[in-house]
Amino acid sequence: MNKVLKRGLLAVGGAAVAGAASAATDTTALTAAITDAGTAAGVVGTAVLVVLVSIRALKYIRSAL
Repeated sequence: MNKVLKRGLLAVGGAAVAGAASAATDTTALTAAITDAGTAAGVVGTAVLVVLVSIRALKYIRSAL
């Protein structure tokens, strides 16, 4: 029983150390990079959509003539 108790205390202590280490990690740079990448993806997506709509509109206009 004593071994089990020691292992449990060791696991709890390890989890506390891991929690403190992850709490000290600065994630602002990562968050900014993800936000910038999302903005760039939105711009590219909008450009692709405009091109596709333009092609469809030109085809529609040509078929009407």
